[in-house]
Amino acid sequence: MPSASTGAPATVGALPSPSPEPTSSRLAPGVPGYRRMSFALFSAGVATFALLYSTQALLPALSDDFGVTASEASWTVSAATGALALCVLPLSALSERFGRVRLMTVSLVAATALGLLVPFAPGPEWLVALRAVQGAALAGIPASAMAYLAEEVRPKALVAAIGLFVAGNSIGGMSGRIVTGWVSQAWGWRAALAAVGLMAVVCTVAFRLLLPKARNFTPGSLNPGALARTVRGHLSDPLLMRLYGIGALFMTVFGAVYTVIGYRLVGAPFGLPQGVVGSVFLVYLVGTLSSAAAGRLVGRLGRRGALYLAVGTTAAGLLLSLADSLTAVLLGLVLITAGFFAGHAVASSSVSRTATTGRAQASALYQSAYYLGSSLGGTLGAVAFHSGGWAGTVLLGLLAVLGVVSITLYGTYAARARESRPMLSAAAVRH
Repeated sequence: MPSASTGAPATVGALPSPSPEPTSSRLAPGVPGYRRMSFALFSAGVATFALLYSTQALLPALSDDFGVTASEASWTVSAATGALALCVLPLSALSERFGRVRLMTVSLVAATALGLLVPFAPGPEWLVALRAVQGAALAGIPASAMAYLAEEVRPKALVAAIGLFVAGNSIGGMSGRIVTGWVSQAWGWRAALAAVGLMAVVCTVAFRLLLPKARNFTPGSLNPGALARTVRGHLSDPLLMRLYGIGALFMTVFGAVYTVIGYRLVGAPFGLPQGVVGSVFLVYLVGTLSSAAAGRLVGRLGRRGALYLAVGTTAAGLLLSLADSLTAVLLGLVLITAGFFAGHAVASSSVSRTATTGRAQASALYQSAYYLGSSLGGTLGAVAFHSGGWAGTVLLGLLAVLGVVSITLYGTYAARARESRPMLSAAAVRH
């Protein structure tokens, strides 16, 4: 996708966004510090997704223990993702004032501490409330990580760097669900959530020890008026709005599928035990590979071509998962996961490249849309499953995929229309 100016003012808070630093001051493969930065943000991604979706693989167990429906249990996921979506923008403003590294550190520490408290929730209402607070705490990671990368990494290496961060998300989502599945089967869901909390402690320590100091960050002051103008500028940019819509719709598919898949696999005709259901999330490894490969896909196919490939892969996976064959369902999940993570890596990196000012707010708006899509997908996916079974969830996913196709096609049409205007003007002058 072509870059475009956001039209936003050059202020975020009250001071202008930092001017582009010389390429030599930024990180890239082979430059000292790049590997440490990659591992640090990979660890942050692991902790974020492991904590954020820690209850997703446990939903059938929560339904049995608390006597609640699938849609009611899904709120333990939707409350966390919804709170994150609401808090990511204001926390992005704090990252402009206090720094990306500081905000990410505070967010991880707070979310991890809450992760150690969540297993002691006395009932479903308390569990949902604690999960909402945990989601709000986690908002500091997506609010800062993309902006940190945009400032500290050379432009040509940005897609690959963001792909590695997204790969950490996929590893966190996978490992968290596998751990909770097997630990829950042996000792119950409370022990499973405690195990995820301990895993997050390790990731948080690794993040803080490895992340290089920011070299290209200039702090600003908090100014709600300037923040509002920056946000309005981003929301008036057609390209950014399309990217936000793409992120939300991709995550609607993903949230719906992975919220409900546990219920499908423990029920007829599969009847899998909780530990085996948790192991199904090994397919997240495919997401790790596809997100890390997003940079190469863009190089070969262009941004729109990579998005079309991601959409086609996701749709094929949804249709394949309709079969009452465990092999077909697993292969469908592989395709859905690969398509989703590739599409997310392309769209999120396009936001960072498109926003010439207020990058933290541009990325925060994308993350808000993305996690609102997750919250919406989880809730609607459970409702669709309750009403129409797995076919209802698949139909919801296909409608969201159709939305991505429509947005991307419109973007292609708009780009061609812009390119044709200069030629029409030149022809009018000649005549």
